[in-house]
Amino acid sequence: MHLIGYAGQVILRQRQDRIITTLRSAGSVSVRGLAEALDVSEATIRRDLQILDANGELSRTYGGAVLRPGATVNADGPGSDLEGPFAQEVDAAAKQAMATAAAALVRDDSVVILDIGTTTPFVARALKGRNITIITSNLAVFDELRDDTAVRLVLLGGVVRRNYRTLVGSLTELALTQVSADILFLSCTGVRENGQVVDNMAVEAPIKQSMIAASVKVVLLASKSKFPGSGALRVCSLADVDVLITTEGAPEEALEHCRNSGGKVTIV
Repeated sequence: MHLIGYAGQVILRQRQDRIITTLRSAGSVSVRGLAEALDVSEATIRRDLQILDANGELSRTYGGAVLRPGATVNADGPGSDLEGPFAQEVDAAAKQAMATAAAALVRDDSVVILDIGTTTPFVARALKGRNITIITSNLAVFDELRDDTAVRLVLLGGVVRRNYRTLVGSLTELALTQVSADILFLSCTGVRENGQVVDNMAVEAPIKQSMIAASVKVVLLASKSKFPGSGALRVCSLADVDVLITTEGAPEEALEHCRNSGGKVTIV
């Protein structure tokens, strides 16, 4: 049942990737045209568009969808960019500050899981030279630590998503069932007002959940831009987070969700 569910998620994301690719090429799409091109029902396309709109990947219109304001049409045509790269936040100083706070939580001889995202490579850099084990599916983390002889580096298997520089799939999830970690540094694409931690990638959410299950302590790295951020796929709740590391400007209501559940909040 687990493999069937995963296969369904992969098919869903592949279809949605086709929708986004078409949209980047044409600038707008219609429900009827997508249904014919993808050989699925119009009801299925409407559900896909609803999910993609909630994830912030497009804007719904009557009978179809258009690019989000500020997005660009892909002049290279369909298939040239099936997966857009991570949106790079410009504030490297904030990422570095969060990474420094994160590294201070790691004890020598610990087993650490580093999630995907653009902040965890900064954490990897801050942990260089430490007598620890780091487990990751993040290829950017691997690149940071590949030549560090002090850190024991474990790269999880899986399917390579090149633009996202990560490994995903059933092999990644299976490997995590064999892992017991002291601490996880978790990323997300959004934190809702009700304290739900969300992501916008169907293939990433179950891996994040497996990482949580494999770890004794969960540390969420979420700058103020992640409140509320984007995404409709629930990863966990702030009640499941032991430490929230964020930046100045994060909403107090969300911080109280974490504190009221017994979590610690660190603002950098």
